[in-house]
Amino acid sequence: MICRKIYQKKLWSSGDWWRWTNSSIALPSTAAGGGAQKTYPILGSLSQPQAQFFTHPATSFRLNGDNKIDSWNVPFGMKRCCFTTLAVADLPVNGIVDVPLAQTGEGIAECELIKWFVKEGDQVEEFQPLCEVQSDKANIEITSRYRGKVALVLHVPGNIIKVGETLLKMSVDDNAPTIQSFEGSETIKALDSNIYDSDSHDSRLGKAEVGGILSTPAVRNLAKQLGVNLEDVHGTGKDGRVLREDVHSYAAQKGIFEEGSASNASSAKQFLGGDDKHQNVLFAYGWEYEDKTIPLRGFQRAMAKSMTLAAKIPHFHYVEDINCDALVKLKSSFQNENSEPDVKHTFLPILIKLLSMALSRYPLLNSCFNEELQEVSLKGSHNIGIAMATPYGLVVPNIKKVQSLSILEITKELSRIQQLALANKLNPDDISGGTITLSNIGAIGGKFGSPLINVPEVSIIAVGRIHKIPQFAEDGSVYPASIMTVNIGADHRVLDGATVARFCNEWKLFIEKPELLMLHMK
Repeated sequence: MICRKIYQKKLWSSGDWWRWTNSSIALPSTAAGGGAQKTYPILGSLSQPQAQFFTHPATSFRLNGDNKIDSWNVPFGMKRCCFTTLAVADLPVNGIVDVPLAQTGEGIAECELIKWFVKEGDQVEEFQPLCEVQSDKANIEITSRYRGKVALVLHVPGNIIKVGETLLKMSVDDNAPTIQSFEGSETIKALDSNIYDSDSHDSRLGKAEVGGILSTPAVRNLAKQLGVNLEDVHGTGKDGRVLREDVHSYAAQKGIFEEGSASNASSAKQFLGGDDKHQNVLFAYGWEYEDKTIPLRGFQRAMAKSMTLAAKIPHFHYVEDINCDALVKLKSSFQNENSEPDVKHTFLPILIKLLSMALSRYPLLNSCFNEELQEVSLKGSHNIGIAMATPYGLVVPNIKKVQSLSILEITKELSRIQQLALANKLNPDDISGGTITLSNIGAIGGKFGSPLINVPEVSIIAVGRIHKIPQFAEDGSVYPASIMTVNIGADHRVLDGATVARFCNEWKLFIEKPELLMLHMK
């Protein structure tokens, strides 16, 4: 992949434009000292390798003996600076530029469009938010690299867009031709790069032609839902384009109904002997049932991918009961002495800190496995992920460098990521870089669960709710105890049962005797 840095500047004195890339500098006649425009290489050979200067009343460049431009003086105003992974710069064509979906994070190949902040015809400034997209990791705002006017929006919310695919077209020149759109928001297909070629203008306006039939994606989707073959529908739109009304008219002629209730009612009427007096039975007994297809989006889509990978890992689980009487007293003490009304003390931050203490003794559980290289990376930071159920799906943000945080700092950081997760506003950094995951199923209910590893981590811990159960003392007497059941899921390619058991015993010791935390803290 070729990465090039493109600059475009304007001479204050002459009004001419010039630009340079990492391979050459192109100067207009005024900047090159008169005559035709000249291009000078930055990387490459010169016909006469020697130190040379190219001057202009407002600029100067120096080429050294290594055939490279090693310095320049450019007191000009910057018009545009951008990075691109394309081999050729995305220069405007007829004043129109494509605005693609940029790379939003490492390993991200596609995103779901959540909402637009702009519409066709809006004036946009540089760095102004254009839309919000959701990747497998987080929600991200895509900003504009240009100043101009939105010429054409190519996608609607809910679309899955590949990285590098054009989001919209923007006019960066006041004299650029106007892009016409048909049927309002239904125009979402990308335009041809030569959309303004007069010979093919009508045939390239963002419409898709499938099997010789012109129609919009929305119309094709409607036809699919009704089971209508578009080749059988007579199009009344321009150039024979099939419109939504054409599909509805054809469906009505053929007795095809969009709502499943109509066919259900017809079938039920035959079942009841065709007597009209039984028609209301359908609604009285709730006989209207419909199947629904729900596409996986955002975090749900990410969970499907992650769990598919996790299912290929040879898991084993280790289950243990832990006495939390001391933990309950410690949490109550924190709450009673709380001087910050906005802070709510719970068991989870204490468990997270005690988990970090145990990981210091058993660093293999705080590692990641590279299957391709057959390597295990022991992570220096304890970035403990917390599985959270949100209205948008399961997400696992993590608290960074827990070993260097106090319990109060962990409490505040946990509250921060919880609020962001519920609002679907987590940053990519909040979700990436986890080293081990803690799933607090006890907050919802249940004694314990059997969790699956969050790849590429090698361990995950599910903690159940703390509940009172009778216990036997050494003298045979019965007493109540606050018991929490934990289940540790481990990657058997990296961890063995003995290592996990010893680690759990260490964590259990800290939980049952939290005063040891004072002894080992630095």
